[in-house]
Amino acid sequence: MIGLIFGESNFPTQILNKVKEKSLKYLIIDLTNGKFKKDKHSYKISIGQFGKIINILKKNKCKKVLFAGKVKRPNFAKIRLDLKGLYYIPRIIKSSKLGDAAILKEIIKIFEKEKIRTISSLTFNPELTLKKGNYSKIKPNKDDKIDIMKAIKTLNRLGKYNFSQGTVVRNGKVIAIESIGGTKAMLKRSKSKKFKNRGVLVKFPKKKQDLRIDLPTIGFKTLTQCKYAGLKGVVLKSMQNVFLEQKKCISFANKNKMFITVK
Repeated sequence: MIGLIFGESNFPTQILNKVKEKSLKYLIIDLTNGKFKKDKHSYKISIGQFGKIINILKKNKCKKVLFAGKVKRPNFAKIRLDLKGLYYIPRIIKSSKLGDAAILKEIIKIFEKEKIRTISSLTFNPELTLKKGNYSKIKPNKDDKIDIMKAIKTLNRLGKYNFSQGTVVRNGKVIAIESIGGTKAMLKRSKSKKFKNRGVLVKFPKKKQDLRIDLPTIGFKTLTQCKYAGLKGVVLKSMQNVFLEQKKCISFANKNKMFITVK
């Protein structure tokens, strides 16, 4: 039995489809607004009900869990808490100041204490991550490569507790760094009326990131947002990414003379 702890995004749905395809026994801890309520194996639970979550996992003999999807920072004044939630909530609140991913890392530590192991979010869907290479007809030119190196150096300089996974660089200048608003907000800030098909979005894991969870994720919406921002390409880190709707994204990149590169 595998415990699937799901947040928002399309990634959890793809995992669930593969788990069903393999006829594996599973249960879902649904941390969304009820996205999986129609699944008879799903439990809609507040993130603060640790006692209930752990009891469900142990009752169903789940010794392994998988996290996927975004878990938004909760309103700590309004979330429902059980006794274990009251015990652990100070740690969760403290970790939340470091970003949404830090909340998941703290939950993983709580599970480890309860002898529940966390496995990689790509365990059942290795096809969703890309290896090193260029996946579009267009390849980065000399100027693009300068932007890419600038972006990578910028991300490498960020502290290990910074929640940024992405940055936008255009003409050798850092235009935006991902903040608490996420990639969509960063790309919106990066829009240029002057430049079209110029600049790059680089998304790499954070320093000392737990690669079992919260990998940099892009999909078709990301590509369309990059186009809207006037960017020429996207760069990911080999085997440390989640790339959704791959064929659709590559087709879009080719039609719009954009590149998709994995370092």
